[in-house]
Amino acid sequence: MSANEPTDLLGRMYAEWTVEFIAAPEMSLPVMRWVFEDWQRATTEPEQVTYATTALGGVPGLRVSPIGADPSHVLVFLHGGGFALGSSASHRKMAGHIAKACGVEAFVADFRLAPEHPYPAQLDDATAVFDALVEAGTAPERIVFVGDSAGANIAIATTLRMRDTGHALPGAVITVSPWLDMENSGETIETNDATDFLIAREGLQGNIDRYLSGGASPTDPLVNPLYADFTGFPPLYITASDTESLFHDAQRLDALARSAGVDVTFEIGRDQQHVYPLQAGNHGPADDAVAAIAAWYQNNRKDI
Repeated sequence: MSANEPTDLLGRMYAEWTVEFIAAPEMSLPVMRWVFEDWQRATTEPEQVTYATTALGGVPGLRVSPIGADPSHVLVFLHGGGFALGSSASHRKMAGHIAKACGVEAFVADFRLAPEHPYPAQLDDATAVFDALVEAGTAPERIVFVGDSAGANIAIATTLRMRDTGHALPGAVITVSPWLDMENSGETIETNDATDFLIAREGLQGNIDRYLSGGASPTDPLVNPLYADFTGFPPLYITASDTESLFHDAQRLDALARSAGVDVTFEIGRDQQHVYPLQAGNHGPADDAVAAIAAWYQNNRKDI
């Protein structure tokens, strides 16, 4: 935990959580999951957005419907939380803000969590949601995966696996503070430790161990996309802050995808916390990030 003082709501929340984690090192996973449900506290309730509990392809989640949104385009949100934490409830408000800004509907998937369901259950669930949307009439090109942190890993890995198997691909992939390095070797885990109030190497390793408890290798390209060939990948959007511990993952993703000829946009936040768009409605840089995502989306959406 940093000795600095957080200056925004998300930083204060992360600092509070870290105090509790240090005080209770044997905290059970169910209790940790309850703590992370509080993520939504950082986000204001978006106006004129409705939610419906539903399921797609057997995967439960929330349908997010901004008033007046185009239902023929859908954002599939894959939430962060280290593959073991988080839910549609923790991320629904951020999804609402982004979907409203983009003018489309969204589905926030409650994919199966590790360690009860290790890799590749999460990729299977993301694919099932995608296929259910297509079966219901949504063109594949009009589906966009949106993932933050571990959810960004799932979004990227699912798309890579789809490409490798000749499956239809989403029209684009949007990532927020992506976490990709399952070898836990990122340089900024150490260099940004003083400015990131949530992420620590020990916590990352715990979630890696949960995710890979089925025996997958941390260098498998579908587990760790930093080992992947991105040739043929759809347009990719990355946003991350230069002061968060996982910033090096975003930098490496940007370089790797560009080297494969992918159309990449990399927006760098300044002095922000991990997944800072979670503060939408409460924090100017978060609102700016949502607006930037929406502008990029409008420029890359496929109207066929």
